Amino acid sequence: MSGRHLATTGTALAAAVAGMAFTPVFGFRALLLPVGLPVVSVLATVLAVTRLAPLRDWRAPLATLAGLLVIVEVLLWPTTHAGVPTGRTLDALVVGLTDSWRLTLQSTWPARPDPAQVLFVPVLVVLAAVFGAEIVHRVTARLPALLPSLGVLVLAQLYAALTPAPAALTAAAYVVAAGAVLTGTVRGPAVAAVTGVVVATVAAMLVPAGPARFTLRQAQSAPVPQTQLTSPLDEIAYRLGHPDSPVFRVRCDTWVDRWTLVVFDEFDGVNWSQSGRYRRLGSDLPPGPEVTASVRRRSAELDVTGTGPWLPSQTWPARVTGAAPLVAEGHGTLLLPQGTGPTRYDLQWWQPETTAGALADAAVDGAATSGLGGLGDTPEAMTLLATEAVRGLRPSMRAALVLEDWFRRNYRLAVGQSLPTGSAWPQLADFLLTSRRGTSEQFAAAYVALARIQGIPARLAVGYRMPAGVDTDGWYTVRNGDVLAWPEVAVRGVGWVPLDPAGAAARAGGEATGLAARTEQARSQLPTLQDLRDPPVVPSAPGSGPGRGGDGRTPSPVPWPALLVLPVLPLLVWPVVVPAAWAFRSWRRRRRDGLGAVAGAVAEVRDRLRAHGVAVSPGMTVRDLGTAAGGIVDQATGAAIGELRTIVDAALWSGARDETAPDRAWAAVRVVRAGLARRGTRVRLRAALDLAALWPPRQRGAGQRPQTAPRIGVGALKKICGPFVPWISKQYLRTGSTRTR
Repeated sequence: MSGRHLATTGTALAAAVAGMAFTPVFGFRALLLPVGLPVVSVLATVLAVTRLAPLRDWRAPLATLAGLLVIVEVLLWPTTHAGVPTGRTLDALVVGLTDSWRLTLQSTWPARPDPAQVLFVPVLVVLAAVFGAEIVHRVTARLPALLPSLGVLVLAQLYAALTPAPAALTAAAYVVAAGAVLTGTVRGPAVAAVTGVVVATVAAMLVPAGPARFTLRQAQSAPVPQTQLTSPLDEIAYRLGHPDSPVFRVRCDTWVDRWTLVVFDEFDGVNWSQSGRYRRLGSDLPPGPEVTASVRRRSAELDVTGTGPWLPSQTWPARVTGAAPLVAEGHGTLLLPQGTGPTRYDLQWWQPETTAGALADAAVDGAATSGLGGLGDTPEAMTLLATEAVRGLRPSMRAALVLEDWFRRNYRLAVGQSLPTGSAWPQLADFLLTSRRGTSEQFAAAYVALARIQGIPARLAVGYRMPAGVDTDGWYTVRNGDVLAWPEVAVRGVGWVPLDPAGAAARAGGEATGLAARTEQARSQLPTLQDLRDPPVVPSAPGSGPGRGGDGRTPSPVPWPALLVLPVLPLLVWPVVVPAAWAFRSWRRRRRDGLGAVAGAVAEVRDRLRAHGVAVSPGMTVRDLGTAAGGIVDQATGAAIGELRTIVDAALWSGARDETAPDRAWAAVRVVRAGLARRGTRVRLRAALDLAALWPPRQRGAGQRPQTAPRIGVGALKKICGPFVPWISKQYLRTGSTRTR
């Protein structure tokens, strides 16, 4: 394999590695075929077309078309007719290209590998591979061929940064590809592989495994339908007045005492609302970072008859199949963006595990700020009532259980007709101070309000309790009469724990399970009112300690974002470092004594001419330099080079010591610099940033051309982009050759 073909293979591998860096977003298996197969197709097309001279001008569009066809076959096969693209295929491709990147940012991760979301990744990879191959074939310098794949790699990290171990493997693979591109030999990737593995391994040992400080997803959320959504909290009284209407049916692998529809954590004294943003539910959603206790995965089948956009769920949903809902992370709320209608889906969720004793002595999670939201204009009597209800206990799970028990002992659940409605402060004050009778709506809202007054993070949930009776087919039918509101308290390490101050879940005849069962057991084990004491103080969250972060991991002295900047750092410092290196080298040459300063002046002129495109070699004399530069310099600059030649001849062959020779030689250098500067701003800037001319020209073998500094100019960029429109390329080359003549 020739050096150019090996470099082309390296650009394709670099593009594939960059595409696989989206693994935290979609998962490794979901990307393997959509990324790998199009890259192979592009590489095969480029290598084949390069051998056919008549098709070389069409190499880029043919390779792009080959990659897109493979993407269609892998991701959009259902839209084709036996593999032949159709109008539906083109529509799906256009939608995917324009919207997939945004839909992915609106999703939880790992995102669903649907074509509507994943399509932008293989398209970017194909374009990076094609552009990289064209740069290899049309530009002398090889380093720019890595820029397209490097751009894809940086974009992947802006989506979701790789953790240290996968990042080390990705870096090592990319270094191997870069070695093939830059050297064009088999030995280059081998050396690069060894170096990359060592550096990546050391970096993986030093870099912390904490969450990324920045991601493009931070400012993105899924749009919620603009239609007016009725709050399930406002429907409780109506549903209790029509108890026999079915809402949904469910069959699960374990008994579940209640199902959540919506969670409210904002209260302004009048209305309850939700603060969480919605995202598209991905392929699998882990429990929140606040859950450090062990969890168990549960599953259920649900058949909703069409009561609204809200889907019954649990606090920590993991996966939904059969529907594509939006999810409010941390709340568990599932919302169908399509609106109402019968829906059947499978739900999997995470159930935290704990014991009643551990729960009774647990601390509340002060970091759960959503449970300590506003209360509006709180009546003064409510503050006194809250202090009385918790018996002066500090904020803790024990205080939350005491408050729950206080509600059960002092208030009664309203049944029958003329049920109370509303959960604003006037209705809550009437419930707490006067009637002492209410539905689960008043119980739950009043509990959350009093708990927040005492510093206990709490929120309000609305949903349904599980009926006691099972149907003959093994399913449970949940009806309007099973509607329920309840409070949830944030417990450190466990997450949100449901309570039942109204005792309404038990009144349904079912048994409490999971956290609800542990809560009931912990409440029943409370000491008498006379023996109530604060639980022992828990010093810190589970898994954290001195020198640890909030995720329980020891911080590293080397920040992970610093390693992400390393690939682009040369591009950032290049405009500063290279001109500074030119200035420093000129200063060193000027400080030499006698003949050394004269020789430095000759070397300075040689390198300046080389940076401006003059072909030079180590054996050239000053006369040779003047001859070689005759095509680009004006008469004054040529005269200055001739003056320098005279100074050098006199200094070397006259035998007399001329103290003014160094000053006259460097005066000639300044004239040459000024003459080269008159060539134009673009040429001058390109020469000032020329890195290759900082090194002396290497000795070439017989028959080889003198060395010039490699560069990328406007012409080279047009050659790269021109093949996508061959006519433009031919027009440019024709006009360019005319100007040259």
